[in-house]
Amino acid sequence: MSQVTEEDVQEQVAEWFRSAWDPDLSLVEWRTRLLDSGWAVPSWSTDWFGKGLPAWSDRVAHSTIRREGGVALPLGAGVSLASPTLYDHANDDVKRRFLRPTLTGEMMWCQLFSEPVAGSDLAGLKTTAVRDGDDWIVNGQKVWNTSAHHADMAILVARTDWDAVKHSGLSYFVMDMHQEGVEARPIAQMNYHNSFNEVFMTDARVPHANLVGEIGGGWRVARGTLAHERSFAGLRAVQIREAAVGRVIEEAREEAVEYLKTYEWYPQRAGRFDLIVERAVAAGRHTDPVVREEMMQLYSLQKAAEWTAGRARAARELGRPPGSEGSIGKLASSEVARRSNHLHAAIAGPKAMLKEGDDPLDAVVAEVIVSTPAQSIAGGTDEIQHNILGENMLGLPKEPALDRGIPFREVGRS
Repeated sequence: MSQVTEEDVQEQVAEWFRSAWDPDLSLVEWRTRLLDSGWAVPSWSTDWFGKGLPAWSDRVAHSTIRREGGVALPLGAGVSLASPTLYDHANDDVKRRFLRPTLTGEMMWCQLFSEPVAGSDLAGLKTTAVRDGDDWIVNGQKVWNTSAHHADMAILVARTDWDAVKHSGLSYFVMDMHQEGVEARPIAQMNYHNSFNEVFMTDARVPHANLVGEIGGGWRVARGTLAHERSFAGLRAVQIREAAVGRVIEEAREEAVEYLKTYEWYPQRAGRFDLIVERAVAAGRHTDPVVREEMMQLYSLQKAAEWTAGRARAARELGRPPGSEGSIGKLASSEVARRSNHLHAAIAGPKAMLKEGDDPLDAVVAEVIVSTPAQSIAGGTDEIQHNILGENMLGLPKEPALDRGIPFREVGRS
């Protein structure tokens, strides 16, 4: 099987799909059939719903299914973050309980990592989990939690040992979001969206059986999740063939509409580079030499970012662990967003402040202006990405830290 080619996978998936496809199935029934076939996650082992194929086989299988008129895996944190993390780090019992309902779309997930004083310095988090027999009692607050208001389960990092050094006192859990003691509150954003939540946990219970990895090994597991987060940051496209019909297709379209409500402003967060030339021409600024020079600089940066993203995809498909490309790509996307913001403002002038204008795109540009700051924060701030590259890629000395090597209990509190 190590010599399998993309053409082999395409042929096998297409042959299976034509014999298995039934548009009258429910979406969950179809995804169950897909999962049991091994073509939902062919890169996984045969023990866990896969076929033991190379990492690139997932992409090829999914694209083949869509091309044939079907749908593949659910969208969201369950498939992009939770399931690969559990597959990599969880014991068989946790995998057995959570992987199947996640990959069929029966179980929705959110990520409970960042805190009000522990975002960039995630290892400084203060949400506490205290062992109580077969359970852990969790108290604390998380923030910037996408979809927490309708998630069934959460991947949670909490502090289980205050006498260990900062990174060694964390543990990683799977937590039920519907239990008493867990409250999700939407956050109002300055661009009039509310995609995120803050989550409060008051004596919430997590079974010890829901521990992922070892007690105190949460930082290692969390780093794996964060690597997946950077890898999947741009993969939110919904691809359902327009002519496809049937119950499974209609349910998939409804699922996609609901999912994408959270991300409808994300193109504006990225800067809407694609509108720069059109807006410059419409405003008559495309002949301005300064604007033209900045447009070409932005175009060059955008192309370089695309090539970097391509290298990252190629590395994943070869089965290599996530490397520096994720941090480089994250920094590039932040810079593209900032420069796009600047150019949109320069081209539009005072109209860039209008939420509604004569042209429908005026509102889009206004949303770009107030949304792009989030690009350099979400998924690891630019400052953190610089540190990662400097320390791990360039071999520079670690940033000075007063909390290194001492029990977290002795670290000063903000």
